[in-house]
Amino acid sequence: MDVRSGTAVCGEVELFYEDLGDPADPAVLLIMGVGAQLPMWPDGFCARLVERGLRVIRFDHRDTGLSTKLTGRRAEGSVYPRVLRYLVGRGSPVPYTLVDMAEDVRGLLDHLDVGRAHVVGASMGGMIAQVLAGRHPGRVLSLGLVMTSAGTPFSSVPRLRVIRLAFGAPAGDAPLEEKLAHEVRNISIINGPNFLPPVDHLRRRVQELRTRSDYPQGMLRQFDAILGTGNLLRYTRAITAPTVVIHGSQDPMVRPRNGRTVARAIADARYIVIDGMGHDLPEPVWRPVVETLTENFATTPARYRSTIRTA
Repeated sequence: MDVRSGTAVCGEVELFYEDLGDPADPAVLLIMGVGAQLPMWPDGFCARLVERGLRVIRFDHRDTGLSTKLTGRRAEGSVYPRVLRYLVGRGSPVPYTLVDMAEDVRGLLDHLDVGRAHVVGASMGGMIAQVLAGRHPGRVLSLGLVMTSAGTPFSSVPRLRVIRLAFGAPAGDAPLEEKLAHEVRNISIINGPNFLPPVDHLRRRVQELRTRSDYPQGMLRQFDAILGTGNLLRYTRAITAPTVVIHGSQDPMVRPRNGRTVARAIADARYIVIDGMGHDLPEPVWRPVVETLTENFATTPARYRSTIRTA
C-alpha cells in the first residue's frame, strides 16, 4: 500500500498525516476520537478502503501524536461545572473547541488540495465531522459517523464501568507496568466483551502508541474541547451530505441511543447498528463497517463521484 506522510500547517497548529493509496482516487478523510493517534485507524481497516479504490487520509489531531502540542493551555477552574453545563447542552470557556478542531481538518484538506472528501469520524471525530459538514457542506461528499453523539441535553451517559475508569488511574509516578496494565484494562472495557483481541495484542498496541507519543495532557484538553462546544445540533441539522450513522449494540462509552439521536437530526440519514460492537474497531467489525461506508460513498451525486469498487 502506497503511503505518503507529511505535516500540514493549519492555522496555529501543524498536523501530521498519512495519505494512503492512489492520489487520483476519491479521498476518504478519517477523523479519530479523544487522544487517539492516527494508528487507531488500523492499517488493515485502511487497507480495505484502499482496496476498494479509495484514497485514505488519517492524521493526528492537535495535542495528539506527532502534531502540535499546545503545552500550558488550560481551562480555568474545576472540570465538574463544565461537565454539568455540557449535560444540559451548554458550552464553557476552554482553550479550544470542536469548531477549532474542525477548522484544523479543513486546513488539512486545503494542504492536500482536496476540494471534497468522503468524511468518516469516530467518537469525538464524529462530532468534529458533524461540525465540519454543517459549517462547510461544500467540502463533504458523504458523511460516516461511527459511535458518536451530538452532545444533546440529557444524552445517555457512559455505563458505570466506564465512568469508574476516570477514578482508577495510577499515580503519575506509578511503575510503567502498572500503567500499561491499566490502559489494557481500559481498552478491554471500552471494546466490550465481544470481538476482544488477545491481551498480548492489546498490550503491544498500548506500548507502540506510548512509544510514538505519550502526552496525556492533550487528551484532557480535547475532552475540554467537547465540553466547551456543548450541543452540536446547530451543526448537525445543517448537514446536507448523504449520511450513515453506525453504532455498536454494546457500546459502553457512547450509548446507541445517542447515535440514533444524531441520525434523526440529519435529513435522510441511515442508522445502522452492528451487533456486538463496542467502542472500538477490532478486526471482526471491519467488514460490516467498511461495507456500510462504501455503500454510503456510492450515494453521492454522480458529478462528484469517480469509480468506487464495492466488492
